[in-house]
Amino acid sequence: MRNKLFLVAALLACSPVLAQNDSASARFLDEVIITANRVEQKQSQTGKVVTVIGKEVLERSKGRTVAQLLNEQAGITINGALNNAGTVQTLFMRGAASGRVLVLLDGIPVGDPSFINNEFDLNFLSITDVERIEIARGAQSTLYGSDAVTGVINIISVKKNVTRPLQVKSTLAGGNNSTFRGNLQAFGTKGKLSYQARYSRLSTRGFSAAFDSAGNKGFDRDGYRGNVANGALQYQATAQLSFRSFVQYSGYRSDVDAGVFTDDRDFTINNRTLMSGAGFTYKTEQVNVTGNYQYGQNKRLFLNDSGHVSGFSKFVQDEYFSKSQFAELYASIRISPSLTLLQGGDYRFGFYNNQFLSISSFGPFRTNFKDTSVSQSSLYASLLYSGLKGRLTVELGGRLNVHSRYGSNHTYTFNPSLAVNDRIRVFGSVATGFKAPGLYQLYSTFGNRDLQPEESVNYEVGAEQKANKLRHRLVGFYRDIDNGMDFDNIGFRYFNFPRQLVRGLEYEASVQLLTGWQLTGNYTWISGTEFTQSRISFKDTAYTYLLRRPAHQAQAHLRYQHKGGWAFTLSGRYVSRRFDAGGFKVQDVALGSYFLVNAYAEYQPQSRIRFFADAQNLTQTRFFDLRGFNSIPLLVTAGCTFEW
Repeated sequence: MRNKLFLVAALLACSPVLAQNDSASARFLDEVIITANRVEQKQSQTGKVVTVIGKEVLERSKGRTVAQLLNEQAGITINGALNNAGTVQTLFMRGAASGRVLVLLDGIPVGDPSFINNEFDLNFLSITDVERIEIARGAQSTLYGSDAVTGVINIISVKKNVTRPLQVKSTLAGGNNSTFRGNLQAFGTKGKLSYQARYSRLSTRGFSAAFDSAGNKGFDRDGYRGNVANGALQYQATAQLSFRSFVQYSGYRSDVDAGVFTDDRDFTINNRTLMSGAGFTYKTEQVNVTGNYQYGQNKRLFLNDSGHVSGFSKFVQDEYFSKSQFAELYASIRISPSLTLLQGGDYRFGFYNNQFLSISSFGPFRTNFKDTSVSQSSLYASLLYSGLKGRLTVELGGRLNVHSRYGSNHTYTFNPSLAVNDRIRVFGSVATGFKAPGLYQLYSTFGNRDLQPEESVNYEVGAEQKANKLRHRLVGFYRDIDNGMDFDNIGFRYFNFPRQLVRGLEYEASVQLLTGWQLTGNYTWISGTEFTQSRISFKDTAYTYLLRRPAHQAQAHLRYQHKGGWAFTLSGRYVSRRFDAGGFKVQDVALGSYFLVNAYAEYQPQSRIRFFADAQNLTQTRFFDLRGFNSIPLLVTAGCTFEW
């Protein structure tokens, strides 16, 4: 215990910026961002809390997944990121429940209507396809609509500064557990036309998803095979007008187990998604108009063929199919040098169905969930003011949503920011959020058609300082949710609980030490109270913790860059004690705190080739992010990236 406390104290003392571990570091530079207010602006000119994970960081993350990279950012916890490949990635931000963070691909919302909270499956992404990630924390429902209750994660694949007709990039890597990672990219620009095409593959024998608590049951390995293929075209018709189109196909097959502490050698999940769309941008000095359309469809098949089980045969097939559509048109108009008006509208449509078949010694059992859909239309506007020679910025905005089931509702945002001097900026915000129930929560076997939308008020205040060698930011937030949505563990249906209160702090920093040395990292504290049902009985109660979300989380990363082309990073991650559900009418179970040590090294003999090695959980610590399921052992990946 004393050693753990010492390590935690060391982390907090050096709690360093938006650069997380070497393979997960993020930058806190004054660069141009687009996610905060949907207009291009310097990071220092917005009062939003934005973290940018840039290309150089992603280049050092080839041995990891997108979920593992995001899991190391301040305010974010992803259950499943450190479990076996193919595990469902449950994304929490700032202590809110899952489905309260909106994921964007190149600025366009994505999700699966057949998922409980309309989430997007992060397993569909390959980190080698990502050029940049922008994370905007805090309520963003005014600009981005439902699901953006606690923030937005914009995963950007568009390449910049491509000048040659043909460029090729490839990454090959291997590791223990028979792990293979491969990626091939071709991209270029010829005249007015730009293109990019990519293919990525990840396969591994993995390890047992379920934890063998007895230690002698011989649980089998659960493997994973995934592929991602995508392409995009952009045509610059004039200096002001450009058109673009894209398509992406992702699929994976993953072996899974029957449940907590329970093995199953014949249980698999096959997930597939297809996304395609098109858009345009018209841009002048005064006006910027953008239009986008995206179509997506998802197929999920759970197949369990356990006919080998002695004395009892079992076959289960559970298949989901969903479709989604998204269309938007928005424009930013520069009214004066200090005033910009953003206005737009969008339309969202979600649909899914489900077929279930179970065969046992009792005979067959079938259910058929028929086609069900929901839609929402929105209009929004935001006024962006910049005064006092750029020292003062203010955003004031509102959105009107018209939901096909719940009618009209609205959200608003007020976000001022003031630069006290050249080094210090203070900021704050008051914003409301809106979250409509998902189709699964309403109409599935466990659904509740009386569910009401979740509404929230979010408060935020913070300050950031930029000195010569030190950059850091401290943010405090408070969220009050009414009509929260949760699952009734006694009656087995979804319901509205009256209230949830969450408060927290986020600290991010980066310090330049001696020549070539940099220390970076972050710390997050959250405290929540839920006024909801008991998980042992249906009686009202209050919980002073949040399931699977730790109260304390910290990471620090020490990097050395040598002029000779090699570099290394040593990092540590601390996660405090937290609770997970214990089962039917059983008290919640405490999961112990843990500390992980990771390392990364690279050698770049020339600009076109890079050799790398990545090691996670160097000390082979046994820990649990999900009760009854194994987390990663020592994982080592080594490979090279070549560019031509």
